[in-house]
Amino acid sequence: MNKKKLHVKTGDTVKVIAGDERGKTGRITAVNIEKQKVTIEGLNLVTKHNKPSAKNPQGGIAKVEAPIHASNVALVDPKSGETVKAARRTNSEGKSERYSKKTGEVI
Repeated sequence: MNKKKLHVKTGDTVKVIAGDERGKTGRITAVNIEKQKVTIEGLNLVTKHNKPSAKNPQGGIAKVEAPIHASNVALVDPKSGETVKAARRTNSEGKSERYSKKTGEVI
């Protein structure tokens, strides 16, 4: 039962570095660790057709955010706005924290 780790988590601001949405930034709303995919708010919209049901008697077409592979996104530093690589270290209180490899500041 090895848990895989990703370089991003829910709530992070990321920039898409590959694919149709390249160059756009957004906030992560969901993370799927097993499939290594992230869902970004307002990006990678796909058309979903809904059949009529008891809850939705009309049915219809909706735009839904589809997941993107985590390797196609880069973490954005909230202070500078640039993409950075993140690493983990233990602070003086013994807690793990993420920091920018470029600037050394906590993210």
